[in-house]
Amino acid sequence: MKKFLRLDWILFTAVFLLLGLSLAVLFPISYSGSSLLGSDSSHFFHQAIYVAVGLALFFFLAFTDYRIFRSISPALFLAGVVLLLAVLVFGKIIRGTSGWISFGLFNFQPVEFFKLIIAVVLAKYFSLNAKTIRSPRHIFVSMVPVFLSMALILAQPDLGSSLVVVGAWLGVLLLGGVRKSYLVALLIAGILISLLGWNFFLKDYQKQRIEVLLNPAGDPLGAGYNVLQSTVAVGSGGMWGKGLGHGSQSQLNFLPEKHTDFIFAVVAEELGFAGVAFVFALMLVIVARLFSISHESRDNFGKLLTGAIMVIFFIQVIINIGMNIGVAPVAGIPLPLLSYGGSSMLTMLAMLGIAESVWRGSRQGYE
Repeated sequence: MKKFLRLDWILFTAVFLLLGLSLAVLFPISYSGSSLLGSDSSHFFHQAIYVAVGLALFFFLAFTDYRIFRSISPALFLAGVVLLLAVLVFGKIIRGTSGWISFGLFNFQPVEFFKLIIAVVLAKYFSLNAKTIRSPRHIFVSMVPVFLSMALILAQPDLGSSLVVVGAWLGVLLLGGVRKSYLVALLIAGILISLLGWNFFLKDYQKQRIEVLLNPAGDPLGAGYNVLQSTVAVGSGGMWGKGLGHGSQSQLNFLPEKHTDFIFAVVAEELGFAGVAFVFALMLVIVARLFSISHESRDNFGKLLTGAIMVIFFIQVIINIGMNIGVAPVAGIPLPLLSYGGSSMLTMLAMLGIAESVWRGSRQGYE
């Protein structure tokens, strides 16, 4: 019992409340309307299963020595690359992206699992080279797994997840102590590559999403529809919202992908500014606790691994909310712990479970 109580309960409470909110929001939008309107009661049922399994995984990893991931990181990376290759060959195409492998009753999205893998790989590399981390050669060496994974992810194509991987890499570079001048140079290079990518790498629909960001009213019934409906939902919630199950945009199916990409808009419409502030507060608590755990870790691997998890969580929150309020292009990034989806839910809870393990290690140590 004492062992069970030795957890960062502030972090867990914030996680648990977000999971509860996810189920509370998904229940009415899953059961509303007729099948002709596209309602699907399985969303709530499946999400409840994902949450239950994810919490079991969270506690299992919380009480497992996180350092085991350091020793198996090569095998994890190899498995991750094989999965990213497999999805290109056998992947199920959903919304133009072949990012899912179907197993009948459920779909598995390897790129979500790979976000954890890249965090482990980068944390191990930079922890092993902590004494010489200011040497620029470590930037180029660490580029190899990052750019390889980016190429495979972009081939799906999944621009949003590739940005998360790059963000994790830059975050670990910063936390690891790489010279800030090198990071500035990387950012400049990234901007130049992005400009070139407009003509050589981005698909037409990806360009369209960026154009819609600048002028969503230019195609209100086509490419701009998602963003316009989302911003309407966010803006119509007022202070206290319309009440769970009473949002017109979500319940009448004006809002597309309301259970995944645009669940934040549902929260804003049905729970208003108060609900949004509640979500922001919980997200901020999680980021703050991850930062604290990283800072207090007894070893560099734990510090960098938790730091990478923090960066991945933070980037996904920023991109998803930005999509919902019209300040970031629609990138298909789920809102951590709120959006419907088994792969993202299980991976995020696994990451947070590992962070709990680092916290336990910093408090009582591992033999």
